[in-house]
Amino acid sequence: MDTSQEIYKLRETIRQIVRNLGMMEKSEVSCCGTTLSQCHIIVEIGRAKEISLIDLSEKIGLDKSTMSRNIDILVNQGVVKRDLHPEDRRYVTITLTQKGEEIFSKIEESMGLFYKNIYEAIPQEKRYQVLESLELLLFALKNNRCC
Repeated sequence: MDTSQEIYKLRETIRQIVRNLGMMEKSEVSCCGTTLSQCHIIVEIGRAKEISLIDLSEKIGLDKSTMSRNIDILVNQGVVKRDLHPEDRRYVTITLTQKGEEIFSKIEESMGLFYKNIYEAIPQEKRYQVLESLELLLFALKNNRCC
């Protein structure tokens, strides 16, 4: 296989992975009553326990105003709460409410099971190779932004 065919195969494989994961995530997220972006926000807050709006924006890759709108929606739904720092009122920290913790747990549990099943479907002798290849792919993606 020549290089152009390999590049095409890489592109098509990634496209199909993204499509399959996107379809799965949409069906999983809809049961929690959130959008895909809100799902990612809930997971990041849940894992951090407490995070600033700025750090959350950077972690997810959304601009501050888009992140703020999503946080407003989640606050209104009772999923997250926003607190001003006692010494610097410009610094906002975000945490999950009890309802948010329940949604986070449900997402983590269902995703954990989903990825466990995927992992176990990979032949045992190839698992390390797959994980290593995915890490290399992620590194390459982070260092080569499109458009």
